[in-house]
Amino acid sequence: MRLIEGSECVPGEEFNVELALREALENAVVHGNQEDSERKVHVRCRCQPGKEISIVVTDQGKGFDFEKTVGNGITTEPDSEHGRGIPLMKAYMDDVHFERGGSEVHMRKRARTTSHS
Repeated sequence: MRLIEGSECVPGEEFNVELALREALENAVVHGNQEDSERKVHVRCRCQPGKEISIVVTDQGKGFDFEKTVGNGITTEPDSEHGRGIPLMKAYMDDVHFERGGSEVHMRKRARTTSHS
C-alpha cells in the first residue's frame, strides 16, 4: 500500500483500493488456498499515475463458480461472514472480474479527476 500511495495512481482513492485488496487477499487465502501455508498468492499491480491502478490477485486454488456466486448476489447464509467480499470489492473498485475459473480476480480503479491533455 505504501508503494500505491507513493505512486499517486489514484489520489484520494487509496483507502478503497486497500479495502478491496484486503478482501481479495482474504478470499485467496481462505477460500482459494484453503488456508494451506504451502500454497501461494500472487499479486500483480500496474499503475498509471493520476489515471488508474489495476491489481490482479491469483491463488493456487481450484477456483469457484463466480457466475453463480456473483450472479444472483445472494449468499446461502445471509448472516454469515462469507459472501460479502465480492460485493465489497465491486463497491470499492470500478471494475472487478474473474478469470482462470475464479482463481484470479482482476480489479481496476480509475482516478477521480483526469486531466485532459
